[in-house]
Amino acid sequence: MFFYSIVKNDGFYTPQTLYLNERNGKLFAEVAKLKNDPKISKYKSTYDFNIGIIIFAIVIVYLLFNVFSYFTKSNIAVYQVSTGKISSNYTYQGIAIRDESVVYAPTNGYVNYHAKSQSKVSVRDYVYSIDKTGTISNQLSASLQEELLLNSDNISSVSQKLETFMNKYDSNSFGKSYDFLQNLSADIIHSVNLSLLDELEEDILFAESNGTFNRYTPSNSGVVLYYVDGYEEYTLEDYLSSGIYPKEYHKEILVSNRKVNTNEPVYKISTNEKWNILIPIESSLVLKLAEKNSIKVRFCKDDFTCNATFSFIHEGDQFYLNLSLSSGMIRYADERYLDVELMIEDISGLKIPKSSITTKNFFTVPKEYFFLGGDSKKNGLLVKQVMNGEESVASFITPTIYYETEEYYYIDSEDLAYGDIVYKENSKEQYMIGTDIGELIGVYNINKGYAVFKQINILYENSEYAIVETKTSYGISAYDHIALDASTVTEHQIISK
Repeated sequence: MFFYSIVKNDGFYTPQTLYLNERNGKLFAEVAKLKNDPKISKYKSTYDFNIGIIIFAIVIVYLLFNVFSYFTKSNIAVYQVSTGKISSNYTYQGIAIRDESVVYAPTNGYVNYHAKSQSKVSVRDYVYSIDKTGTISNQLSASLQEELLLNSDNISSVSQKLETFMNKYDSNSFGKSYDFLQNLSADIIHSVNLSLLDELEEDILFAESNGTFNRYTPSNSGVVLYYVDGYEEYTLEDYLSSGIYPKEYHKEILVSNRKVNTNEPVYKISTNEKWNILIPIESSLVLKLAEKNSIKVRFCKDDFTCNATFSFIHEGDQFYLNLSLSSGMIRYADERYLDVELMIEDISGLKIPKSSITTKNFFTVPKEYFFLGGDSKKNGLLVKQVMNGEESVASFITPTIYYETEEYYYIDSEDLAYGDIVYKENSKEQYMIGTDIGELIGVYNINKGYAVFKQINILYENSEYAIVETKTSYGISAYDHIALDASTVTEHQIISK
Protein backbone atom coordinates (compact mmCIF):
# COMPACT_ATOMS: atom_id res chain seq x y z
CA MET A 1 0.00 0.00 0.00
CA PHE A 2 1.33 3.48 -0.94
CA PHE A 3 0.11 6.92 0.08
CA TYR A 4 0.67 9.90 -2.17
CA SER A 5 -0.10 13.62 -1.79
CA ILE A 6 -1.08 15.16 -5.14
CA VAL A 7 0.08 18.79 -5.18
CA LYS A 8 -1.33 21.46 -7.47
CA ASN A 9 -0.73 25.22 -7.76
CA ASP A 10 -4.01 26.07 -6.19
CA GLY A 11 -3.72 23.71 -3.15
CA PHE A 12 -3.84 20.07 -2.00
CA TYR A 13 -6.27 17.34 -2.89
CA THR A 14 -7.30 14.69 -0.37
CA PRO A 15 -4.79 11.78 -0.47
CA GLN A 16 -6.04 8.70 -2.25
CA THR A 17 -5.09 5.10 -1.71
CA LEU A 18 -4.05 3.22 -4.79
CA TYR A 19 -3.89 -0.57 -4.83
CA LEU A 20 -1.27 -1.86 -7.20
CA ASN A 21 -2.35 -4.65 -9.36
CA GLU A 22 0.19 -5.93 -11.84
CA ARG A 23 -2.52 -7.59 -13.91
CA ASN A 24 -4.30 -4.27 -14.39
CA GLY A 25 -1.98 -2.59 -16.85
CA LYS A 26 -3.96 0.56 -17.13
CA LEU A 27 -3.96 1.22 -13.42
CA PHE A 28 -0.30 0.32 -13.17
CA ALA A 29 0.54 2.82 -15.91
CA GLU A 30 -1.41 5.53 -14.15
CA VAL A 31 0.47 4.92 -10.96
CA ALA A 32 3.82 4.95 -12.70
CA LYS A 33 2.90 8.22 -14.31
CA LEU A 34 1.97 9.74 -10.97
CA LYS A 35 5.17 8.53 -9.37
CA ASN A 36 7.23 10.31 -12.03
CA ASP A 37 5.29 13.54 -11.57
CA PRO A 38 7.59 16.06 -9.82
CA LYS A 39 4.60 17.71 -8.20
CA ILE A 40 3.74 14.54 -6.30
CA SER A 41 5.60 13.73 -3.07
CA LYS A 42 5.46 10.57 -0.91
CA TYR A 43 3.36 10.88 2.30
CA LYS A 44 5.27 9.75 5.39
CA SER A 45 3.33 7.57 7.87
CA THR A 46 3.23 8.84 11.53
CA TYR A 47 4.47 6.81 14.56
CA ASP A 48 1.90 6.23 17.36
CA PHE A 49 3.43 7.14 20.78
CA ASN A 50 2.42 4.45 23.48
CA ILE A 51 2.85 5.73 27.09
CA GLY A 52 1.99 2.29 28.54
CA ILE A 53 5.12 0.71 27.09
CA ILE A 54 7.28 3.47 28.59
CA ILE A 55 5.76 3.00 32.09
CA PHE A 56 6.11 -0.78 31.87
CA ALA A 57 9.80 -0.42 30.93
CA ILE A 58 10.42 1.92 33.90
CA VAL A 59 8.76 -0.57 36.29
CA ILE A 60 10.90 -3.43 34.96
CA VAL A 61 14.11 -1.41 35.40
CA TYR A 62 13.08 -0.45 38.96
CA LEU A 63 12.37 -4.07 39.92
CA LEU A 64 15.64 -5.28 38.46
CA PHE A 65 17.52 -2.59 40.38
CA ASN A 66 15.90 -3.56 43.68
CA VAL A 67 16.56 -7.26 43.15
CA PHE A 68 20.18 -6.52 42.36
CA SER A 69 20.50 -4.24 45.43
CA TYR A 70 18.96 -6.88 47.70
CA PHE A 71 21.43 -9.59 46.70
CA THR A 72 24.49 -7.34 46.69
CA LYS A 73 23.98 -5.18 49.80
CA SER A 74 25.17 -6.30 53.25
CA ASN A 75 22.11 -7.12 55.34
CA ILE A 76 22.92 -6.40 58.99
CA ALA A 77 20.64 -7.88 61.64
CA VAL A 78 19.60 -5.26 64.19
CA TYR A 79 18.89 -5.72 67.90
CA GLN A 80 17.00 -3.20 70.03
CA VAL A 81 18.56 -2.78 73.47
CA SER A 82 16.18 -3.41 76.37
CA THR A 83 16.40 -3.57 80.13
CA GLY A 84 16.44 -7.02 81.69
CA LYS A 85 18.05 -9.23 84.27
CA ILE A 86 19.97 -12.49 84.47
CA SER A 87 19.94 -14.73 87.49
CA SER A 88 23.39 -15.64 88.74
CA ASN A 89 22.47 -19.20 89.64
CA TYR A 90 24.36 -22.45 90.09
CA THR A 91 22.90 -25.96 89.81
CA TYR A 92 24.32 -28.86 91.82
CA GLN A 93 23.42 -32.33 92.98
CA GLY A 94 23.50 -32.77 96.73
CA ILE A 95 22.72 -35.50 99.22
CA ALA A 96 19.87 -35.21 101.71
CA ILE A 97 20.71 -35.77 105.37
CA ARG A 98 17.69 -36.47 107.60
CA ASP A 99 17.00 -37.85 111.08
CA GLU A 100 15.95 -41.33 110.02
CA SER A 101 15.65 -44.62 111.81
CA VAL A 102 14.79 -48.05 110.44
CA VAL A 103 12.15 -50.23 112.11
CA TYR A 104 12.70 -54.00 111.92
CA ALA A 105 10.22 -56.88 111.94
CA PRO A 106 9.72 -58.35 115.45
CA THR A 107 8.65 -61.73 114.03
CA ASN A 108 8.29 -63.76 110.86
CA GLY A 109 5.22 -63.30 108.67
CA TYR A 110 3.64 -61.28 105.89
CA VAL A 111 3.87 -57.52 106.22
CA ASN A 112 1.15 -55.11 105.17
CA TYR A 113 1.08 -51.33 105.53
CA HIS A 114 -1.74 -49.28 107.04
CA ALA A 115 -0.30 -45.79 106.41
CA LYS A 116 0.61 -44.10 103.15
CA SER A 117 4.25 -43.61 102.34
CA GLN A 118 5.51 -40.05 102.95
CA SER A 119 2.65 -39.39 105.36
CA LYS A 120 2.81 -38.15 108.94
CA VAL A 121 1.93 -40.64 111.65
CA SER A 122 1.55 -40.34 115.41
CA VAL A 123 2.32 -42.85 118.14
CA ARG A 124 -1.34 -43.99 118.03
CA ASP A 125 -1.53 -44.66 114.28
CA TYR A 126 -1.11 -48.14 112.87
CA VAL A 127 1.81 -48.20 110.43
CA TYR A 128 2.09 -51.88 109.53
CA SER A 129 0.88 -55.33 110.46
CA ILE A 130 2.38 -58.82 110.34
CA ASP A 131 0.25 -61.80 109.39
CA LYS A 132 2.00 -64.87 110.83
CA THR A 133 -0.06 -67.49 108.97
CA GLY A 134 -0.61 -65.60 105.74
CA THR A 135 -4.40 -65.93 105.89
CA ILE A 136 -5.12 -62.21 105.60
CA SER A 137 -2.36 -61.80 103.06
CA ASN A 138 -3.85 -64.50 100.83
CA GLN A 139 -7.21 -62.74 100.88
CA LEU A 140 -5.51 -59.48 99.97
CA SER A 141 -3.66 -61.11 97.07
CA ALA A 142 -6.88 -62.68 95.76
CA SER A 143 -8.68 -59.34 95.94
CA LEU A 144 -5.83 -57.60 94.12
CA GLN A 145 -5.95 -60.14 91.29
CA GLU A 146 -9.72 -59.85 90.94
CA GLU A 147 -10.00 -56.09 90.81
CA LEU A 148 -7.59 -53.18 91.25
CA LEU A 149 -9.58 -50.19 92.45
CA LEU A 150 -8.29 -46.67 93.08
CA ASN A 151 -10.34 -43.91 94.59
CA SER A 152 -10.37 -40.38 93.18
CA ASP A 153 -7.69 -39.16 95.61
CA ASN A 154 -5.33 -41.96 94.63
CA ILE A 155 -5.94 -41.39 90.92
CA SER A 156 -5.23 -37.67 91.35
CA SER A 157 -2.02 -38.43 93.24
CA VAL A 158 -0.82 -40.87 90.56
CA SER A 159 -1.66 -38.41 87.75
CA GLN A 160 0.23 -35.63 89.48
CA LYS A 161 3.31 -37.78 89.92
CA LEU A 162 3.21 -38.87 86.27
CA GLU A 163 2.85 -35.29 85.06
CA THR A 164 5.74 -34.10 87.23
CA PHE A 165 7.97 -36.91 86.00
CA MET A 166 7.13 -36.31 82.33
CA ASN A 167 7.74 -32.55 82.59
CA LYS A 168 11.17 -33.06 84.14
CA TYR A 169 12.16 -36.17 82.16
CA ASP A 170 15.75 -36.20 80.97
CA SER A 171 16.84 -38.88 78.50
CA ASN A 172 20.39 -38.61 79.86
CA SER A 173 19.10 -39.93 83.21
CA PHE A 174 17.03 -42.81 81.87
CA GLY A 175 17.94 -44.94 84.90
CA LYS A 176 15.66 -42.78 87.02
CA SER A 177 12.70 -44.11 85.04
CA TYR A 178 13.05 -47.52 86.71
CA ASP A 179 13.17 -45.94 90.16
CA PHE A 180 10.07 -43.90 89.35
CA LEU A 181 8.19 -46.95 88.05
CA GLN A 182 9.13 -48.96 91.12
CA ASN A 183 8.06 -46.20 93.49
CA LEU A 184 4.80 -45.61 91.62
CA SER A 185 3.93 -49.32 91.63
CA ALA A 186 4.60 -49.54 95.33
CA ASP A 187 2.42 -46.47 96.00
CA ILE A 188 -0.47 -47.95 94.04
CA ILE A 189 -0.24 -51.27 95.88
CA HIS A 190 -0.06 -49.51 99.25
CA SER A 191 -3.11 -47.39 98.39
CA VAL A 192 -5.19 -50.39 97.28
CA ASN A 193 -4.10 -52.42 100.31
CA LEU A 194 -5.37 -49.69 102.63
CA SER A 195 -8.82 -49.93 101.05
CA LEU A 196 -8.84 -53.73 101.13
CA LEU A 197 -7.73 -53.86 104.76
CA ASP A 198 -10.77 -51.78 105.69
CA GLU A 199 -13.01 -54.29 103.92
CA LEU A 200 -11.35 -57.19 105.79
CA GLU A 201 -11.72 -55.59 109.21
CA GLU A 202 -13.84 -58.46 110.63
CA ASP A 203 -11.36 -61.10 109.48
CA ILE A 204 -8.50 -59.03 110.90
CA LEU A 205 -10.18 -58.76 114.29
CA PHE A 206 -10.71 -62.53 114.35
CA ALA A 207 -7.04 -63.17 113.40
CA GLU A 208 -5.90 -60.71 116.10
CA SER A 209 -7.92 -62.60 118.72
CA ASN A 210 -6.13 -65.80 117.66
CA GLY A 211 -2.72 -64.10 117.93
CA THR A 212 -1.89 -64.68 114.24
CA PHE A 213 -2.23 -61.05 113.18
CA ASN A 214 -0.61 -58.04 114.88
CA ARG A 215 -0.76 -54.33 114.08
CA TYR A 216 2.04 -51.99 115.16
CA THR A 217 2.33 -48.28 115.94
CA PRO A 218 5.55 -46.21 115.82
CA SER A 219 7.50 -45.38 118.95
CA ASN A 220 7.85 -41.74 117.76
CA SER A 221 5.74 -39.55 115.55
CA GLY A 222 7.18 -38.58 112.20
CA VAL A 223 7.08 -39.21 108.44
CA VAL A 224 6.84 -42.86 107.44
CA LEU A 225 8.78 -44.13 104.42
CA TYR A 226 8.83 -47.54 102.76
CA TYR A 227 12.35 -47.78 101.41
CA VAL A 228 15.88 -48.23 102.76
CA ASP A 229 19.24 -47.41 101.18
CA GLY A 230 21.79 -47.94 103.96
CA TYR A 231 22.28 -44.22 104.70
CA GLU A 232 19.67 -43.95 107.44
CA GLU A 233 22.21 -43.87 110.26
CA TYR A 234 24.81 -41.72 108.47
CA THR A 235 25.87 -38.46 110.06
CA LEU A 236 27.49 -35.44 108.40
CA GLU A 237 30.91 -36.69 109.44
CA ASP A 238 30.19 -40.08 107.87
CA TYR A 239 29.39 -38.47 104.52
CA LEU A 240 32.53 -36.33 104.60
CA SER A 241 34.77 -39.27 105.37
CA SER A 242 33.24 -41.72 102.88
CA GLY A 243 32.21 -39.32 100.10
CA ILE A 244 28.71 -38.48 99.02
CA TYR A 245 28.79 -40.20 95.63
CA PRO A 246 29.15 -43.99 95.97
CA LYS A 247 30.01 -46.08 92.93
CA GLU A 248 26.68 -47.87 93.22
CA TYR A 249 23.66 -46.48 95.00
CA HIS A 250 21.02 -49.07 95.82
CA LYS A 251 17.54 -48.22 97.00
CA GLU A 252 15.32 -51.09 98.21
CA ILE A 253 11.58 -50.49 97.94
CA LEU A 254 9.57 -52.14 100.72
CA VAL A 255 6.25 -53.33 99.31
CA SER A 256 3.10 -54.64 101.00
CA ASN A 257 2.04 -58.25 101.26
CA ARG A 258 5.53 -59.71 101.20
CA LYS A 259 7.09 -62.24 103.54
CA VAL A 260 9.63 -60.94 106.06
CA ASN A 261 11.84 -62.57 108.64
CA THR A 262 12.65 -61.35 112.08
CA ASN A 263 14.92 -58.27 112.13
CA GLU A 264 14.33 -57.48 108.47
CA PRO A 265 13.51 -53.81 107.75
CA VAL A 266 9.79 -53.11 107.41
CA TYR A 267 9.82 -49.31 107.22
CA LYS A 268 11.72 -46.23 108.33
CA ILE A 269 10.61 -43.04 109.97
CA SER A 270 11.99 -39.50 109.85
CA THR A 271 11.26 -37.69 113.08
CA ASN A 272 12.51 -34.15 112.43
CA GLU A 273 11.25 -31.52 109.99
CA LYS A 274 14.71 -29.94 109.89
CA TRP A 275 17.13 -31.47 107.43
CA ASN A 276 20.29 -30.73 105.46
CA ILE A 277 21.62 -30.96 101.92
CA LEU A 278 25.37 -31.42 101.49
CA ILE A 279 26.78 -30.12 98.18
CA PRO A 280 30.36 -30.19 96.87
CA ILE A 281 31.20 -26.73 95.44
CA GLU A 282 34.08 -24.77 93.92
CA SER A 283 36.20 -22.38 95.93
CA SER A 284 34.97 -19.49 93.74
CA LEU A 285 31.44 -19.97 95.07
CA VAL A 286 32.74 -19.62 98.62
CA LEU A 287 33.87 -16.10 97.76
CA LYS A 288 30.51 -15.22 96.18
CA LEU A 289 28.61 -16.35 99.27
CA ALA A 290 31.08 -15.04 101.83
CA GLU A 291 28.94 -12.03 102.82
CA LYS A 292 25.59 -13.85 102.80
CA ASN A 293 23.81 -15.57 105.67
CA SER A 294 21.09 -17.33 103.71
CA ILE A 295 20.34 -18.34 100.16
CA LYS A 296 17.28 -19.10 98.07
CA VAL A 297 17.14 -22.70 96.85
CA ARG A 298 15.09 -24.05 93.94
CA PHE A 299 14.46 -27.79 93.66
CA CYS A 300 14.76 -28.80 90.02
CA LYS A 301 12.32 -31.68 90.38
CA ASP A 302 9.21 -29.52 90.76
CA ASP A 303 10.45 -25.87 90.94
CA PHE A 304 9.69 -25.59 94.65
CA THR A 305 11.71 -22.77 96.28
CA CYS A 306 12.60 -22.03 99.87
CA ASN A 307 15.23 -20.18 101.88
CA ALA A 308 18.09 -21.96 103.59
CA THR A 309 20.87 -20.97 105.92
CA PHE A 310 24.26 -22.45 105.16
CA SER A 311 27.80 -23.09 106.32
CA PHE A 312 31.01 -24.05 104.55
CA ILE A 313 33.01 -27.20 105.19
CA HIS A 314 36.56 -27.67 103.93
CA GLU A 315 37.58 -31.30 103.78
CA GLY A 316 40.93 -32.00 102.12
CA ASP A 317 40.93 -30.29 98.73
CA GLN A 318 37.13 -30.13 98.53
CA PHE A 319 34.74 -27.41 99.68
CA TYR A 320 31.20 -28.33 100.73
CA LEU A 321 28.11 -26.21 101.15
CA ASN A 322 25.92 -27.45 103.98
CA LEU A 323 22.36 -26.17 103.51
CA SER A 324 20.12 -26.17 106.57
CA LEU A 325 16.39 -26.27 105.78
CA SER A 326 13.28 -26.22 107.94
CA SER A 327 10.73 -26.95 105.20
CA GLY A 328 10.33 -29.38 102.33
CA MET A 329 11.59 -32.46 104.15
CA ILE A 330 8.39 -34.46 103.68
CA ARG A 331 8.16 -33.29 100.07
CA TYR A 332 11.46 -34.93 99.12
CA ALA A 333 11.65 -37.61 101.79
CA ASP A 334 11.60 -40.39 99.17
CA GLU A 335 14.83 -39.18 97.52
CA ARG A 336 18.42 -39.28 98.72
CA TYR A 337 20.03 -37.28 95.89
CA LEU A 338 18.50 -33.97 94.86
CA ASP A 339 19.24 -31.53 92.04
CA VAL A 340 19.05 -28.00 93.42
CA GLU A 341 19.68 -24.54 92.01
CA LEU A 342 21.30 -21.93 94.20
CA MET A 343 19.64 -18.62 93.35
CA ILE A 344 22.38 -16.24 94.41
CA GLU A 345 21.25 -12.94 92.90
CA ASP A 346 19.42 -11.27 90.02
CA ILE A 347 21.58 -8.80 88.12
CA SER A 348 19.68 -6.03 86.28
CA GLY A 349 20.77 -3.69 83.51
CA LEU A 350 20.75 -3.49 79.73
CA LYS A 351 20.38 -6.97 78.25
CA ILE A 352 22.23 -7.57 74.98
CA PRO A 353 23.24 -10.71 73.02
CA LYS A 354 26.84 -11.79 73.41
CA SER A 355 27.15 -11.90 69.62
CA SER A 356 26.86 -8.09 69.61
CA ILE A 357 29.95 -7.66 71.77
CA THR A 358 33.34 -6.86 70.25
CA THR A 359 36.62 -5.21 71.21
CA LYS A 360 38.57 -2.27 69.76
CA ASN A 361 41.96 -0.69 70.43
CA PHE A 362 42.20 3.03 71.20
CA PHE A 363 44.87 5.63 71.73
CA THR A 364 44.98 6.65 75.39
CA VAL A 365 46.01 10.28 75.96
CA PRO A 366 46.62 11.82 79.40
CA LYS A 367 43.84 14.21 80.40
CA GLU A 368 46.25 17.06 81.12
CA TYR A 369 46.88 17.44 77.37
CA PHE A 370 43.22 18.29 76.73
CA PHE A 371 42.03 21.90 77.07
CA LEU A 372 39.25 24.15 75.83
CA GLY A 373 39.98 25.77 72.51
CA GLY A 374 38.95 26.32 68.92
CA ASP A 375 35.93 28.20 67.70
CA SER A 376 33.51 25.98 69.64
CA LYS A 377 35.58 26.08 72.86
CA LYS A 378 35.39 22.28 73.13
CA ASN A 379 37.78 20.01 74.94
CA GLY A 380 40.50 19.13 72.46
CA LEU A 381 44.19 18.75 71.64
CA LEU A 382 46.92 20.88 70.12
CA VAL A 383 48.45 18.51 67.57
CA LYS A 384 51.36 18.45 65.17
CA GLN A 385 50.76 15.71 62.66
CA VAL A 386 53.81 13.82 61.48
CA MET A 387 53.73 12.34 57.97
CA ASN A 388 56.75 10.81 56.24
CA GLY A 389 59.00 12.32 58.86
CA GLU A 390 57.71 15.86 58.31
CA GLU A 391 55.74 17.79 60.91
CA SER A 392 52.77 19.93 60.01
CA VAL A 393 51.82 23.20 61.64
CA ALA A 394 50.21 22.64 65.03
CA SER A 395 46.42 22.76 64.90
CA PHE A 396 43.64 22.35 67.42
CA ILE A 397 41.37 19.32 66.96
CA THR A 398 38.49 17.91 69.00
CA PRO A 399 38.64 14.10 68.73
CA THR A 400 35.73 11.88 69.71
CA ILE A 401 36.14 10.54 73.25
CA TYR A 402 34.96 6.94 73.68
CA TYR A 403 35.81 6.36 77.33
CA GLU A 404 37.68 7.89 80.22
CA THR A 405 39.48 6.83 83.37
CA GLU A 406 40.89 8.99 86.13
CA GLU A 407 44.02 9.65 84.06
CA TYR A 408 43.24 8.99 80.39
CA TYR A 409 40.82 9.70 77.56
CA TYR A 410 40.30 6.98 74.96
CA ILE A 411 40.29 8.25 71.35
CA ASP A 412 40.48 6.43 68.03
CA SER A 413 42.58 6.92 64.90
CA GLU A 414 39.98 8.92 62.97
CA ASP A 415 41.69 12.25 63.68
CA LEU A 416 45.10 11.13 64.96
CA ALA A 417 47.75 8.64 63.89
CA TYR A 418 50.76 6.90 65.39
CA GLY A 419 53.61 9.33 65.92
CA ASP A 420 51.55 12.53 66.05
CA ILE A 421 52.68 15.00 68.72
CA VAL A 422 50.29 16.72 71.17
CA TYR A 423 51.20 19.61 73.47
CA LYS A 424 50.04 20.84 76.82
CA GLU A 425 48.37 24.21 76.96
CA ASN A 426 50.92 27.00 77.50
CA SER A 427 53.69 24.44 77.83
CA LYS A 428 56.41 22.80 75.79
CA GLU A 429 55.60 19.37 77.22
CA GLN A 430 54.60 16.94 74.53
CA TYR A 431 53.15 13.46 74.21
CA MET A 432 53.47 11.07 71.26
CA ILE A 433 50.26 9.41 70.11
CA GLY A 434 50.56 5.65 70.31
CA THR A 435 52.70 5.63 73.43
CA ASP A 436 49.81 3.98 75.30
CA ILE A 437 47.12 1.76 73.81
CA GLY A 438 43.96 0.64 75.56
CA GLU A 439 41.34 -1.94 74.61
CA LEU A 440 37.63 -1.40 75.16
CA ILE A 441 34.72 -3.81 75.08
CA GLY A 442 31.70 -2.50 73.24
CA VAL A 443 29.05 -2.79 70.57
CA TYR A 444 28.28 -1.09 67.25
CA ASN A 445 25.50 1.47 67.63
CA ILE A 446 23.58 2.06 64.39
CA ASN A 447 21.00 4.65 65.44
CA LYS A 448 22.22 7.15 62.82
CA GLY A 449 22.35 4.67 59.94
CA TYR A 450 26.04 3.88 60.24
CA ALA A 451 28.11 1.86 62.71
CA VAL A 452 29.57 3.71 65.70
CA PHE A 453 31.54 1.90 68.41
CA LYS A 454 30.12 2.37 71.91
CA GLN A 455 31.88 1.21 75.07
CA ILE A 456 30.00 -1.04 77.53
CA ASN A 457 30.63 -2.24 81.07
CA ILE A 458 29.58 -5.87 81.50
CA LEU A 459 28.07 -6.67 84.91
CA TYR A 460 27.27 -10.33 84.28
CA GLU A 461 27.02 -12.74 81.36
CA ASN A 462 25.96 -16.28 80.59
CA SER A 463 26.29 -18.35 77.43
CA GLU A 464 23.83 -16.23 75.42
CA TYR A 465 23.32 -12.79 76.96
CA ALA A 466 25.16 -10.13 78.92
CA ILE A 467 23.89 -7.54 81.37
CA VAL A 468 25.67 -4.19 80.93
CA GLU A 469 25.67 -1.11 83.09
CA THR A 470 23.08 1.59 82.38
CA LYS A 471 23.60 5.35 82.08
CA THR A 472 27.30 5.21 81.23
CA SER A 473 28.79 8.43 79.84
CA TYR A 474 29.98 7.01 76.52
CA GLY A 475 27.85 3.88 76.32
CA ILE A 476 24.43 2.79 75.12
CA SER A 477 20.91 3.30 76.43
CA ALA A 478 17.64 1.42 76.36
CA TYR A 479 15.95 1.31 72.94
CA ASP A 480 19.22 1.96 71.10
CA HIS A 481 19.73 -0.14 67.97
CA ILE A 482 22.92 -2.17 67.79
CA ALA A 483 24.32 -4.73 65.36
CA LEU A 484 23.24 -8.21 66.37
CA ASP A 485 26.49 -9.76 65.11
CA ALA A 486 29.48 -7.46 65.61
CA SER A 487 31.68 -9.63 63.40
CA THR A 488 29.67 -8.60 60.33
CA VAL A 489 30.14 -4.84 60.88
CA THR A 490 33.02 -2.42 60.42
CA GLU A 491 33.45 1.03 61.90
CA HIS A 492 31.41 3.73 60.07
CA GLN A 493 29.77 1.17 57.78
CA ILE A 494 26.46 2.34 56.29
CA ILE A 495 23.67 0.16 57.65
CA SER A 496 20.44 -0.52 55.80
CA LYS A 497 17.86 -1.29 58.45
